[in-house]
Amino acid sequence: MGHAADTEELARLAAAGDGAALDTLLLHLRPEVVRRCGRFLPCREDAEETAQDVLLQVARKISTFEGRSRFSTWLYTVVANCARQKYRELKRRAVEQPGAIDAAEHVDPRTTSVIAGSRVDLLEALERLEREHPHLVAPLVYRDICQLEYAEVAERVGVPLGTLKSRLHEARRQVRPWLAGSL
Repeated sequence: MGHAADTEELARLAAAGDGAALDTLLLHLRPEVVRRCGRFLPCREDAEETAQDVLLQVARKISTFEGRSRFSTWLYTVVANCARQKYRELKRRAVEQPGAIDAAEHVDPRTTSVIAGSRVDLLEALERLEREHPHLVAPLVYRDICQLEYAEVAERVGVPLGTLKSRLHEARRQVRPWLAGSL
């Protein structure tokens, strides 16, 4: 338990302008952030690049962390946003260079891994869910991607357990046809 409590404390100090606390926090977070980014992006280089973006955003925006929610919740949002941003960038690159995917000898392994990876469909479904039912995104990300316990997800989203379960059910019902359609 100590590790999580340390992280929360470091985040509070860093948000208050303590530079040393921020440095320690970023060092502390790196492995966890890379792991979380890897859940969204199957290619290791993409996950590591995205983790760098996440840490940069944390450093830049830590002063906006007010401590009303847990820091880990705030961090999940930054991770999810940066991963979606990276995904959009990779998708755009793949569209701009469609020949790269055909020419196997000149293939960009990052583009192909993402385009061929099952996570692509999931990220696309999350984008669509965010446009159509934004309140369903967080429950789905926390439970099905980050694999948190139901009770923790309910706490992070700030709804009762019953509400969370019905939102999760609805989110999965919405997303399932989109994922099936892309196979």
